[in-house]
Amino acid sequence: MDILYFAWVRERIGLPKERVTTKAATVAELVTELRAREDRYAAAFADLSALRVAVDQELTDFDASLEGVREVAFFPPMTGG
Repeated sequence: MDILYFAWVRERIGLPKERVTTKAATVAELVTELRAREDRYAAAFADLSALRVAVDQELTDFDASLEGVREVAFFPPMTGG
């Protein structure tokens, strides 16, 4: 699956996008796998309350299933106007 990183998440990880193979069943499990990779991932995912997630371009939460998912995106909360 493709994982996309936006704003400061991208800056901390150092990549805008990557393709990963995962055994994670949920977004939360995927985050656990990513945190274990390197310190830069651990730093980016240190405070999940400061992050939002979209699965196949639909805003969701961290307990969302990854079954059949092609894309997961992580980004900070947005303000608009």
